[in-house]
Amino acid sequence: MTASVSASALAAATPSSRDRYVDLLRVASLGTVVLGHWLMAAVTTGGDGRVEVGNLLAVEPRLQILTWALQIMPVFFFVGGFSHALSYRSLRRKDPEAASVYPAFLRARLQRLLRPTMVFIGVWGAAAVLLHLGGQGGGLLDVALRLVAQPLWFIGIYLAMVAFTPPLLRLHEKYGWGAFGGLVAAAAAVDVLRFALGVPYVEFLNFAFVWLAIHQLGFLRADGMLTRPYLLAGAGLAGAALLVAYGPYPLSMVGMPGEKVSNMAPPTFALLCHGVWLVGAVEWVRGPVTRWLERPKVWRAVVAANGISMTAFLWHLTAMLGVYGVLLALDTSVPAPATGAWWAQLPLRLAAAAVLTAVLVAAFRGFERPAARGGQGRPAGPASRAGYAGIAAALGVTLCLFGVLGLSMVGFGGLFEGRTALLIAVQVTAPVAVGMTLAGWLLVERVGRGAS
Repeated sequence: MTASVSASALAAATPSSRDRYVDLLRVASLGTVVLGHWLMAAVTTGGDGRVEVGNLLAVEPRLQILTWALQIMPVFFFVGGFSHALSYRSLRRKDPEAASVYPAFLRARLQRLLRPTMVFIGVWGAAAVLLHLGGQGGGLLDVALRLVAQPLWFIGIYLAMVAFTPPLLRLHEKYGWGAFGGLVAAAAAVDVLRFALGVPYVEFLNFAFVWLAIHQLGFLRADGMLTRPYLLAGAGLAGAALLVAYGPYPLSMVGMPGEKVSNMAPPTFALLCHGVWLVGAVEWVRGPVTRWLERPKVWRAVVAANGISMTAFLWHLTAMLGVYGVLLALDTSVPAPATGAWWAQLPLRLAAAAVLTAVLVAAFRGFERPAARGGQGRPAGPASRAGYAGIAAALGVTLCLFGVLGLSMVGFGGLFEGRTALLIAVQVTAPVAVGMTLAGWLLVERVGRGAS
Protein backbone atom coordinates (compact mmCIF):
# COMPACT_ATOMS: atom_id res chain seq x y z
CA MET A 1 0.00 0.00 0.00
CA THR A 2 1.44 3.37 -0.93
CA ALA A 3 1.90 6.23 1.54
CA SER A 4 -0.84 8.30 -0.14
CA VAL A 5 -3.31 5.38 -0.04
CA SER A 6 -2.46 4.77 3.60
CA ALA A 7 -3.10 8.40 4.46
CA SER A 8 -6.37 8.35 2.54
CA ALA A 9 -7.47 5.18 4.28
CA LEU A 10 -6.61 6.54 7.70
CA ALA A 11 -8.35 9.82 6.95
CA ALA A 12 -11.48 8.03 5.75
CA ALA A 13 -11.52 5.86 8.87
CA THR A 14 -11.20 8.78 11.29
CA PRO A 15 -13.93 8.51 13.95
CA SER A 16 -16.15 11.53 14.48
CA SER A 17 -14.99 11.73 18.09
CA ARG A 18 -11.34 12.38 17.15
CA ASP A 19 -9.99 15.83 17.94
CA ARG A 20 -8.57 16.76 14.55
CA TYR A 21 -7.36 20.13 15.75
CA VAL A 22 -4.84 18.47 18.08
CA ASP A 23 -3.38 16.55 15.12
CA LEU A 24 -3.01 19.79 13.19
CA LEU A 25 -1.29 21.50 16.12
CA ARG A 26 1.19 18.63 16.41
CA VAL A 27 2.17 18.88 12.75
CA ALA A 28 2.11 22.68 12.61
CA SER A 29 4.31 23.08 15.69
CA LEU A 30 7.01 20.73 14.41
CA GLY A 31 6.79 22.27 10.94
CA THR A 32 7.24 25.75 12.39
CA VAL A 33 10.31 24.63 14.32
CA VAL A 34 11.81 23.16 11.14
CA LEU A 35 11.15 26.34 9.18
CA GLY A 36 12.53 28.46 12.00
CA HIS A 37 15.78 26.50 12.09
CA TRP A 38 16.19 26.81 8.33
CA LEU A 39 15.56 30.56 8.51
CA MET A 40 17.89 31.21 11.45
CA ALA A 41 20.89 29.29 10.13
CA ALA A 42 23.61 31.80 9.25
CA VAL A 43 26.53 30.00 7.63
CA THR A 44 29.79 31.90 7.29
CA THR A 45 33.12 30.81 5.82
CA GLY A 46 36.52 32.18 6.76
CA GLY A 47 39.60 32.64 4.65
CA ASP A 48 41.17 29.60 6.32
CA GLY A 49 38.30 27.40 5.14
CA ARG A 50 36.68 27.30 8.57
CA VAL A 51 32.87 27.07 8.48
CA GLU A 52 30.63 28.37 11.25
CA VAL A 53 26.86 28.23 11.61
CA GLY A 54 25.58 31.18 13.58
CA ASN A 55 22.13 32.62 14.21
CA LEU A 56 20.45 35.14 11.93
CA LEU A 57 18.72 36.66 14.95
CA ALA A 58 22.10 37.53 16.46
CA VAL A 59 23.15 39.20 13.20
CA GLU A 60 19.84 41.06 12.90
CA PRO A 61 18.52 41.55 16.48
CA ARG A 62 15.40 43.39 15.27
CA LEU A 63 14.07 40.05 14.03
CA GLN A 64 14.10 38.53 17.51
CA ILE A 65 10.50 39.59 18.04
CA LEU A 66 9.57 36.90 15.48
CA THR A 67 10.44 34.26 18.08
CA TRP A 68 7.25 35.24 19.91
CA ALA A 69 5.43 33.44 17.11
CA LEU A 70 8.06 31.02 15.77
CA GLN A 71 9.13 29.58 19.15
CA ILE A 72 6.15 27.28 19.09
CA MET A 73 7.56 24.23 20.87
CA PRO A 74 5.32 24.93 23.90
CA VAL A 75 2.35 24.10 21.69
CA PHE A 76 3.81 20.66 20.94
CA PHE A 77 4.27 19.96 24.66
CA PHE A 78 0.71 21.19 25.32
CA VAL A 79 -0.60 18.76 22.69
CA GLY A 80 1.52 16.05 24.31
CA GLY A 81 -0.23 16.61 27.64
CA PHE A 82 -3.62 16.25 25.99
CA SER A 83 -2.65 13.02 24.21
CA HIS A 84 -0.91 11.53 27.24
CA ALA A 85 -3.97 12.08 29.40
CA LEU A 86 -6.23 10.30 26.92
CA SER A 87 -3.79 7.42 26.40
CA TYR A 88 -3.11 6.77 30.09
CA ARG A 89 -6.78 6.94 31.01
CA SER A 90 -7.65 4.52 28.23
CA LEU A 91 -5.19 1.94 29.58
CA ARG A 92 -6.29 2.57 33.16
CA ARG A 93 -9.96 1.99 32.30
CA LYS A 94 -9.13 -1.48 30.94
CA ASP A 95 -7.63 -2.55 34.27
CA PRO A 96 -7.58 0.15 36.98
CA GLU A 97 -5.57 -2.00 39.42
CA ALA A 98 -2.92 -3.34 37.04
CA ALA A 99 0.64 -2.35 37.89
CA SER A 100 1.51 -3.11 34.26
CA VAL A 101 -0.37 -0.02 33.05
CA TYR A 102 2.67 2.23 33.44
CA PRO A 103 5.16 0.19 31.35
CA ALA A 104 2.49 -0.41 28.71
CA PHE A 105 1.78 3.33 28.62
CA LEU A 106 5.46 4.16 28.23
CA ARG A 107 5.93 1.75 25.35
CA ALA A 108 2.76 2.90 23.60
CA ARG A 109 3.71 6.59 23.84
CA LEU A 110 7.43 6.23 23.12
CA GLN A 111 7.51 3.72 20.30
CA ARG A 112 6.94 6.22 17.47
CA LEU A 113 9.31 8.65 19.17
CA LEU A 114 12.25 6.40 20.01
CA ARG A 115 12.37 4.07 17.01
CA PRO A 116 13.14 6.84 14.46
CA THR A 117 15.38 8.53 17.03
CA MET A 118 17.47 5.40 17.50
CA VAL A 119 17.81 5.03 13.72
CA PHE A 120 18.92 8.68 13.47
CA ILE A 121 21.50 8.15 16.21
CA GLY A 122 22.69 4.91 14.61
CA VAL A 123 23.14 6.41 11.15
CA TRP A 124 24.93 9.52 12.33
CA GLY A 125 27.00 7.53 14.84
CA ALA A 126 28.15 5.19 12.07
CA ALA A 127 28.91 8.15 9.82
CA ALA A 128 31.02 9.72 12.57
CA VAL A 129 32.98 6.47 13.01
CA LEU A 130 33.60 6.10 9.26
CA LEU A 131 34.68 9.73 8.88
CA HIS A 132 37.07 9.38 11.81
CA LEU A 133 38.60 6.13 10.49
CA GLY A 134 38.94 7.67 7.04
CA GLY A 135 40.67 10.74 8.41
CA GLN A 136 37.95 12.98 7.04
CA GLY A 137 36.86 16.12 8.83
CA GLY A 138 37.13 19.84 8.99
CA GLY A 139 34.88 22.53 7.60
CA LEU A 140 31.18 21.76 7.35
CA LEU A 141 31.62 18.12 8.38
CA ASP A 142 32.78 19.11 11.86
CA VAL A 143 29.91 21.58 12.12
CA ALA A 144 27.41 18.91 11.07
CA LEU A 145 28.70 16.36 13.58
CA ARG A 146 28.23 18.92 16.32
CA LEU A 147 24.99 20.53 15.17
CA VAL A 148 22.65 17.81 13.93
CA ALA A 149 22.25 16.31 17.41
CA GLN A 150 21.13 19.56 19.05
CA PRO A 151 17.36 19.11 18.45
CA LEU A 152 17.52 15.92 20.52
CA TRP A 153 17.05 18.10 23.62
CA PHE A 154 13.37 18.19 22.67
CA ILE A 155 13.23 14.37 22.73
CA GLY A 156 14.69 14.36 26.24
CA ILE A 157 12.15 16.88 27.57
CA TYR A 158 9.31 14.97 25.94
CA LEU A 159 10.51 11.72 27.53
CA ALA A 160 10.35 13.39 30.94
CA MET A 161 6.78 14.51 30.26
CA VAL A 162 5.73 10.97 29.38
CA ALA A 163 7.45 9.57 32.47
CA PHE A 164 5.77 12.07 34.82
CA THR A 165 2.29 11.79 33.27
CA PRO A 166 0.77 9.36 35.84
CA PRO A 167 1.60 11.34 39.03
CA LEU A 168 0.90 14.73 37.45
CA LEU A 169 -2.38 13.48 35.99
CA ARG A 170 -3.42 12.35 39.47
CA LEU A 171 -2.59 15.83 40.79
CA HIS A 172 -4.64 17.35 37.99
CA GLU A 173 -7.61 15.09 38.73
CA LYS A 174 -7.48 16.10 42.38
CA TYR A 175 -6.69 19.82 42.14
CA GLY A 176 -7.46 20.88 38.54
CA TRP A 177 -6.18 24.39 37.93
CA GLY A 178 -4.46 24.23 41.32
CA ALA A 179 -1.94 21.68 40.02
CA PHE A 180 -1.05 23.98 37.12
CA GLY A 181 -0.87 26.93 39.50
CA GLY A 182 1.53 25.05 41.76
CA LEU A 183 3.94 24.45 38.88
CA VAL A 184 3.67 28.10 37.81
CA ALA A 185 4.41 29.24 41.38
CA ALA A 186 7.40 26.90 41.54
CA ALA A 187 8.77 28.29 38.25
CA ALA A 188 8.35 31.85 39.53
CA ALA A 189 10.09 30.98 42.80
CA VAL A 190 13.04 29.51 40.91
CA ASP A 191 13.53 32.77 38.99
CA VAL A 192 13.30 34.81 42.19
CA LEU A 193 15.98 32.64 43.78
CA ARG A 194 18.06 32.88 40.63
CA PHE A 195 17.87 36.58 39.79
CA ALA A 196 17.01 38.27 43.09
CA LEU A 197 18.96 36.12 45.53
CA GLY A 198 21.68 34.73 43.28
CA VAL A 199 21.23 31.11 44.37
CA PRO A 200 23.50 29.02 42.11
CA TYR A 201 22.24 26.14 39.95
CA VAL A 202 18.61 26.56 41.04
CA GLU A 203 17.69 27.71 37.52
CA PHE A 204 17.99 24.14 36.21
CA LEU A 205 14.85 23.18 38.14
CA ASN A 206 12.87 25.14 35.58
CA PHE A 207 13.62 22.54 32.95
CA ALA A 208 10.98 20.63 34.91
CA PHE A 209 8.65 23.30 36.27
CA VAL A 210 8.26 25.38 33.09
CA TRP A 211 7.78 22.55 30.60
CA LEU A 212 5.64 20.45 32.93
CA ALA A 213 3.38 23.46 33.53
CA ILE A 214 2.78 23.73 29.79
CA HIS A 215 2.21 19.98 29.68
CA GLN A 216 -0.33 20.35 32.49
CA LEU A 217 -2.37 22.72 30.31
CA GLY A 218 -2.89 19.73 28.01
CA PHE A 219 -4.60 17.88 30.90
CA LEU A 220 -6.90 20.86 31.39
CA ARG A 221 -7.66 20.83 27.67
CA ALA A 222 -8.50 17.11 27.82
CA ASP A 223 -11.10 17.81 30.51
CA GLY A 224 -12.62 20.82 28.72
CA MET A 225 -11.37 23.28 31.33
CA LEU A 226 -9.79 25.85 28.96
CA THR A 227 -13.08 27.70 28.53
CA ARG A 228 -11.71 31.25 28.22
CA PRO A 229 -8.58 30.95 26.06
CA TYR A 230 -8.55 34.68 25.29
CA LEU A 231 -7.88 35.36 28.98
CA LEU A 232 -5.05 32.83 28.94
CA ALA A 233 -3.57 34.41 25.81
CA GLY A 234 -3.87 37.93 27.17
CA ALA A 235 -2.39 37.10 30.57
CA GLY A 236 0.51 35.20 29.03
CA LEU A 237 1.32 37.88 26.47
CA ALA A 238 1.10 40.68 29.03
CA GLY A 239 3.24 38.76 31.50
CA ALA A 240 5.94 38.00 28.92
CA ALA A 241 5.99 41.60 27.69
CA LEU A 242 6.30 43.04 31.20
CA LEU A 243 9.03 40.61 32.20
CA VAL A 244 11.08 41.37 29.08
CA ALA A 245 10.53 45.12 29.40
CA TYR A 246 11.33 45.45 33.10
CA GLY A 247 13.09 42.25 34.12
CA PRO A 248 16.40 40.54 33.35
CA TYR A 249 14.91 38.57 30.45
CA PRO A 250 16.04 38.93 26.81
CA LEU A 251 13.64 39.63 23.96
CA SER A 252 14.35 36.40 22.09
CA MET A 253 12.42 33.29 23.11
CA VAL A 254 15.20 31.11 21.67
CA GLY A 255 18.82 31.00 22.77
CA MET A 256 21.25 33.54 21.34
CA PRO A 257 25.03 33.05 21.02
CA GLY A 258 26.98 34.63 23.85
CA GLU A 259 24.01 35.95 25.82
CA LYS A 260 24.29 36.04 29.62
CA VAL A 261 20.67 35.03 30.13
CA SER A 262 18.73 32.71 27.84
CA ASN A 263 14.98 32.24 28.00
CA MET A 264 15.45 28.69 26.74
CA ALA A 265 18.38 27.03 28.48
CA PRO A 266 17.37 26.81 31.22
CA PRO A 267 13.78 27.96 30.68
CA THR A 268 12.68 31.14 32.43
CA PHE A 269 9.37 32.37 33.78
CA ALA A 270 9.19 34.64 30.73
CA LEU A 271 9.23 31.56 28.50
CA LEU A 272 6.44 30.05 30.59
CA CYS A 273 4.36 33.20 30.02
CA HIS A 274 5.17 32.93 26.33
CA GLY A 275 3.95 29.33 26.30
CA VAL A 276 0.74 30.31 28.09
CA TRP A 277 0.04 33.01 25.52
CA LEU A 278 0.61 30.60 22.63
CA VAL A 279 -1.67 27.95 24.13
CA GLY A 280 -4.38 30.54 24.69
CA ALA A 281 -3.97 31.85 21.14
CA VAL A 282 -4.24 28.45 19.43
CA GLU A 283 -7.23 27.50 21.58
CA TRP A 284 -8.90 30.80 20.76
CA VAL A 285 -9.05 29.96 17.03
CA ARG A 286 -9.91 26.29 17.50
CA GLY A 287 -13.54 26.59 16.32
CA PRO A 288 -13.08 27.91 12.78
CA VAL A 289 -9.95 25.84 12.17
CA THR A 290 -11.72 22.65 13.27
CA ARG A 291 -14.47 23.33 10.74
CA TRP A 292 -11.80 23.81 8.06
CA LEU A 293 -10.33 20.42 8.98
CA GLU A 294 -13.62 18.75 8.08
CA ARG A 295 -12.67 19.17 4.42
CA PRO A 296 -11.46 15.78 3.14
CA LYS A 297 -8.41 17.08 1.26
CA VAL A 298 -7.25 19.16 4.21
CA TRP A 299 -7.65 16.30 6.65
CA ARG A 300 -5.82 13.85 4.37
CA ALA A 301 -2.89 16.25 4.23
CA VAL A 302 -2.81 16.51 8.04
CA VAL A 303 -2.94 12.71 8.41
CA ALA A 304 -0.14 12.25 5.88
CA ALA A 305 2.02 14.89 7.58
CA ASN A 306 1.47 13.31 11.00
CA GLY A 307 2.84 10.04 9.69
CA ILE A 308 6.23 11.56 8.87
CA SER A 309 6.51 14.53 11.25
CA MET A 310 9.02 13.04 13.68
CA THR A 311 11.24 11.71 10.89
CA ALA A 312 11.23 15.11 9.18
CA PHE A 313 12.07 16.83 12.47
CA LEU A 314 15.02 14.53 13.16
CA TRP A 315 16.55 14.93 9.69
CA HIS A 316 15.79 18.56 8.79
CA LEU A 317 19.12 19.92 10.02
CA THR A 318 20.92 17.20 8.08
CA ALA A 319 19.10 18.39 4.96
CA MET A 320 19.88 22.04 5.63
CA LEU A 321 23.59 21.37 6.13
CA GLY A 322 23.53 19.16 3.05
CA VAL A 323 22.31 22.11 0.99
CA TYR A 324 25.14 24.28 2.28
CA GLY A 325 27.55 21.43 1.65
CA VAL A 326 26.51 21.30 -2.01
CA LEU A 327 26.88 25.07 -2.34
CA LEU A 328 30.39 24.96 -0.87
CA ALA A 329 31.38 21.92 -2.95
CA LEU A 330 30.30 23.74 -6.11
CA ASP A 331 32.30 26.75 -4.95
CA THR A 332 29.09 28.74 -4.93
CA SER A 333 29.27 31.91 -2.90
CA VAL A 334 27.35 31.90 0.38
CA PRO A 335 26.37 35.53 0.97
CA ALA A 336 26.92 37.17 4.34
CA PRO A 337 23.84 36.68 6.57
CA ALA A 338 21.07 39.31 6.45
CA THR A 339 22.46 40.99 3.31
CA GLY A 340 20.33 41.56 0.22
CA ALA A 341 22.04 38.67 -1.59
CA TRP A 342 21.41 36.39 1.40
CA TRP A 343 17.68 37.17 1.39
CA ALA A 344 17.52 36.74 -2.39
CA GLN A 345 19.11 33.27 -2.10
CA LEU A 346 16.90 32.24 0.83
CA PRO A 347 13.90 30.87 -1.16
CA LEU A 348 16.20 28.61 -3.18
CA ARG A 349 17.91 27.29 -0.04
CA LEU A 350 14.56 26.63 1.64
CA ALA A 351 13.23 24.80 -1.41
CA ALA A 352 16.40 22.70 -1.68
CA ALA A 353 16.27 21.86 2.05
CA ALA A 354 12.63 20.82 1.70
CA VAL A 355 13.45 18.54 -1.23
CA LEU A 356 16.39 16.94 0.56
CA THR A 357 14.29 16.48 3.71
CA ALA A 358 11.66 14.73 1.58
CA VAL A 359 14.33 12.36 0.26
CA LEU A 360 15.51 11.57 3.79
CA VAL A 361 11.92 11.09 4.96
CA ALA A 362 11.31 8.66 2.09
CA ALA A 363 14.37 6.69 3.21
CA PHE A 364 13.60 6.56 6.93
CA ARG A 365 9.84 7.04 7.33
CA GLY A 366 9.21 3.32 7.80
CA PHE A 367 10.79 3.47 11.26
CA GLU A 368 8.17 5.95 12.43
CA ARG A 369 5.33 3.46 11.92
CA PRO A 370 4.43 1.50 15.06
CA ALA A 371 5.83 -2.02 15.08
CA ALA A 372 3.32 -4.80 14.63
CA ARG A 373 2.36 -6.63 17.79
CA GLY A 374 1.84 -10.34 17.92
CA GLY A 375 -0.71 -11.88 20.23
CA GLN A 376 -1.98 -10.11 23.30
CA GLY A 377 1.28 -9.83 25.20
CA ARG A 378 2.33 -11.82 28.23
CA PRO A 379 0.13 -11.77 31.31
CA ALA A 380 1.13 -9.34 34.01
CA GLY A 381 1.81 -12.13 36.49
CA PRO A 382 2.19 -11.56 40.23
CA ALA A 383 2.06 -8.04 41.64
CA SER A 384 5.76 -8.20 42.46
CA ARG A 385 6.62 -8.93 38.83
CA ALA A 386 4.35 -6.13 37.60
CA GLY A 387 5.96 -3.78 40.11
CA TYR A 388 9.39 -4.74 38.82
CA ALA A 389 8.22 -3.98 35.29
CA GLY A 390 7.18 -0.49 36.36
CA ILE A 391 10.55 0.17 38.00
CA ALA A 392 12.40 -1.19 34.98
CA ALA A 393 10.31 0.99 32.63
CA ALA A 394 11.03 4.08 34.72
CA LEU A 395 14.75 3.25 34.67
CA GLY A 396 14.62 2.76 30.90
CA VAL A 397 12.97 6.09 30.17
CA THR A 398 15.41 7.82 32.57
CA LEU A 399 18.39 6.35 30.73
CA CYS A 400 16.91 7.46 27.39
CA LEU A 401 16.20 10.93 28.76
CA PHE A 402 19.72 11.60 29.99
CA GLY A 403 21.27 9.85 27.00
CA VAL A 404 19.61 12.02 24.37
CA LEU A 405 20.10 15.17 26.44
CA GLY A 406 23.80 14.41 26.78
CA LEU A 407 24.15 13.65 23.07
CA SER A 408 22.37 16.90 22.16
CA MET A 409 25.03 18.77 24.14
CA VAL A 410 28.22 16.99 22.99
CA GLY A 411 27.21 16.05 19.42
CA PHE A 412 28.42 13.14 17.33
CA GLY A 413 31.83 14.72 16.96
CA GLY A 414 32.22 14.15 20.69
CA LEU A 415 32.46 10.40 20.04
CA PHE A 416 36.20 10.89 19.48
CA GLU A 417 36.97 14.34 20.87
CA GLY A 418 36.41 13.50 24.54
CA ARG A 419 33.89 16.33 24.90
CA THR A 420 31.63 15.99 27.97
CA ALA A 421 28.32 17.39 29.18
CA LEU A 422 27.33 18.01 32.79
CA LEU A 423 24.12 16.15 33.68
CA ILE A 424 23.14 16.44 37.36
CA ALA A 425 26.74 16.74 38.56
CA VAL A 426 27.95 13.86 36.34
CA GLN A 427 30.14 14.39 33.28
CA VAL A 428 28.77 12.37 30.35
CA THR A 429 30.67 11.66 27.13
CA ALA A 430 29.12 10.98 23.72
CA PRO A 431 29.80 7.19 23.83
CA VAL A 432 28.21 6.99 27.27
CA ALA A 433 25.22 9.05 26.07
CA VAL A 434 24.68 6.74 23.10
CA GLY A 435 25.01 3.68 25.33
CA MET A 436 22.50 5.07 27.86
CA THR A 437 19.99 5.82 25.12
CA LEU A 438 20.29 2.37 23.57
CA ALA A 439 20.08 0.56 26.93
CA GLY A 440 17.07 2.62 27.99
CA TRP A 441 15.25 2.03 24.73
CA LEU A 442 15.80 -1.73 24.88
CA LEU A 443 14.59 -1.78 28.48
CA VAL A 444 11.41 0.16 27.71
CA GLU A 445 10.74 -2.07 24.69
CA ARG A 446 11.21 -5.27 26.67
CA VAL A 447 9.10 -4.45 29.71
CA GLY A 448 6.48 -2.65 27.63
CA ARG A 449 6.10 -5.63 25.31
CA GLY A 450 5.53 -7.89 28.28
CA ALA A 451 2.92 -5.55 29.73
CA SER A 452 1.03 -4.84 26.50
